[in-house]
Amino acid sequence: MSNHRRPASERPDFQYIPREPRRHRYLDEDDDEVDYTPPPDDDLVTTGRHAVVYDEPHFDQPHYEEQRPDGQHVEEPQRHEPHREYAEPRYEQPYDAESVYEDGYGPRSYGDARAYREPPAGDRPHVDDYVDEPAEAYPDDGYDRPQPDVAFAEAETQIISAIPEEIPPSAIPEAIPPTRAAARTQARRRKQARGRARRGKVFGVLAAATVLIVLVGVVFVGGKLFFGGSDAPADYAGPGGPEVVVQVHPGDTAEEIATTLADRDVVASGSAFFNAAVQSNAMNSVQPGFYSLSTQIPAADAVQELVDPASRVGQMIISEGRQLHDTTDVQTGAKKKGIYTLISEASCLGDAGREKCISYDDLNAAGAGDLSALGVPDWAKDSVAGVPDRDRQLEGLIAAGSWDFDPTAGPVAILQRLVSESSASYEKTGILTAGNQVGLTPYKMLVAASLVEREAMPDDFSKVARVILNRLAVNQALQFDSTVNYALDTTELATTDADRAQVTPWNTYASPGLPATPISSPSIGALQAVEQPAPGDWIYFVTVDAKGTTLFTKSYDEHLANIDQALNNGILNSGR
Repeated sequence: MSNHRRPASERPDFQYIPREPRRHRYLDEDDDEVDYTPPPDDDLVTTGRHAVVYDEPHFDQPHYEEQRPDGQHVEEPQRHEPHREYAEPRYEQPYDAESVYEDGYGPRSYGDARAYREPPAGDRPHVDDYVDEPAEAYPDDGYDRPQPDVAFAEAETQIISAIPEEIPPSAIPEAIPPTRAAARTQARRRKQARGRARRGKVFGVLAAATVLIVLVGVVFVGGKLFFGGSDAPADYAGPGGPEVVVQVHPGDTAEEIATTLADRDVVASGSAFFNAAVQSNAMNSVQPGFYSLSTQIPAADAVQELVDPASRVGQMIISEGRQLHDTTDVQTGAKKKGIYTLISEASCLGDAGREKCISYDDLNAAGAGDLSALGVPDWAKDSVAGVPDRDRQLEGLIAAGSWDFDPTAGPVAILQRLVSESSASYEKTGILTAGNQVGLTPYKMLVAASLVEREAMPDDFSKVARVILNRLAVNQALQFDSTVNYALDTTELATTDADRAQVTPWNTYASPGLPATPISSPSIGALQAVEQPAPGDWIYFVTVDAKGTTLFTKSYDEHLANIDQALNNGILNSGR
């Protein structure tokens, strides 16, 4: 049952007043008048262009009469659902006789399209065939009882029948043909859609034509630039002139490299080199640095020379623990190149057999010169100025790592570049302030870091740094064999008694405290170990096997036992 108050047209005492159907309110001004003819008095009651039927009739209530549009009265039965034994509250909602929507349907709350189905032929009851049956008695307790479930409306109000719980597909009405106005509206919309489609095609053709023209222009211009033509950039024909050194800076683009080569007269124009460079995949391998290239050569040849590893000059790698001067291994006699030798070899220019290089002696002499000209930092100048051997005054001030320099520069300029940049890298670790915590000046921290680098493996850096600081705190000699070897320019794990007896500014057996200078180029890791040493009370340490195992202790007796273990493993045996 509906929870709405029953409309007035369902009351037995209601007298229906017929009205002429109104003209459809959506007719256009140029539409023809629509003649309305009441439908024949058959078993259908129609409203507008919709037919409404009654289905599932079960009439057991008295009927009442209602006047039809043709003046006749029809007894309209009421129906109810006898199996429902409950009553609904009475809702005092006024009935609106004009409650008709603009689409010709009644209020939405009375049902949806499923209520407008048409039952199969032969099953429709005729209004004249209804039989009166006595109404079921209900007690007069003030409540509305189940009422017939058929809603009556006025001429333009649709009568909606009860909706069954399940509606077969065949009961759904067919699509209702549109009115003349709706048909015209649909026609106009289809016409507009066709116009938009035609305009879209025209715009698409124009856009495609524009893109094609642009592509043709790009290919035409690019073809001239890349493959030559009347507008091709200037280019040398060869065979080439003397070599020059050019620098590729970090982050340089192909355009910037092209400009540099044109400025140095390697190529006739930057555009020519750029066009050749973008066609070479090998250009991706070009690294920042210095390159020796021929002058006045074709752009394609310039690309080939630039990507050739043999053209790279002024490049060297300084390993951790490297010294300024060459050293000799006591047991094998092998030579270990010092920093000055590495610089000399990287400075060579010209063809093989005719190279011009900065000599080792020239670099050694330059390294003994003015500290300011060599780029020695202020935090190291006072200590370096007091170094007893001027040839060793730059020891430790050139950091380990990969380096690039201009080989056409003089020895002093090359050393100044290396020392200045090394000082900057040291300062980034905190060397200027970390020494306050360990009681060392920045330069002495660099000295201690060089000892750590030569005496320990990286895993033991912080422990060896702690041993150094503990011994310095009690003014105990460090007694490192590496300091003995430094003054002799030799390399040996174990030294002789005679070597250890030689008094030098670097021999920590003969003199207490730190050596006069660093004994090698320390790594950043070794420097950080001195800045933040491991906690411990160790005083002694010794390497006991070929794997580099190092034992630390505070007890001298334990240290002696560790030395015996090293001797048994052949670690401390001297080659002499």
